Amino acid sequence: MAENRFDHLSGVRHIVWDWNGTLLDDNHANLTALNRVCEPFGRAPVDLDYWRTVFRRPLLECYEDHLGRPLAAEEWDRLNTEYDRHYRSLLPGCALADGVPGVLSGWSSAGGSQSLLSMASHRHVTGLVADFGLEPHFTRVDGRRYDAADDSKAEHLVHHLAEQGIDPSTVVLVGDIDDDARAARQAGAHALLVASGMMSRERLEATGGPVVGSPVEAVAALTGVRSAA
Repeated sequence: MAENRFDHLSGVRHIVWDWNGTLLDDNHANLTALNRVCEPFGRAPVDLDYWRTVFRRPLLECYEDHLGRPLAAEEWDRLNTEYDRHYRSLLPGCALADGVPGVLSGWSSAGGSQSLLSMASHRHVTGLVADFGLEPHFTRVDGRRYDAADDSKAEHLVHHLAEQGIDPSTVVLVGDIDDDARAARQAGAHALLVASGMMSRERLEATGGPVVGSPVEAVAALTGVRSAA
């Protein structure tokens, strides 16, 4: 029998979901906020297809490349403040990704557990999760409580799992950028990337891990491989 590209995920019992670009369809809000904060620096607006080819962490380096010059600390602080202001003004127009929250219920019904870890600020993401009525689906919800030196999710993921006493080898992080794959690898967990967020499918596939189109496809793959095991 041919090897299934998801076979290595057969031991997964817990999903750690990313938020922005994964469970929340906020690409338009992110792109609009990006173009508005970069306009004062003389940067012409870009479209989503372009941004998905260049977006990366660390964010500071990404923005400096995008603007074509270094940013002083006060400029970076101001840019972040303005970005948050624009993004929050657009949030009412953002919806959950297709199939959410039904797909969360489906994973629970299949016997799995799940939590949420975002690089958005802790207060911001917990408030949104509550507003959407998703809290009951998760064993824990964490946003960014501090800034890691490398601006990666890895350190936050290690803490997120340790606080719950979960074996990383039984975990898959479902996210939309290559840092999610990097974080999972460093934490000893698995990664499953969705090509519906802020990075192109080609860049996600370059991580060497499995890529699907949506959260619905992610859970379908996980439940399928568990059933076949």
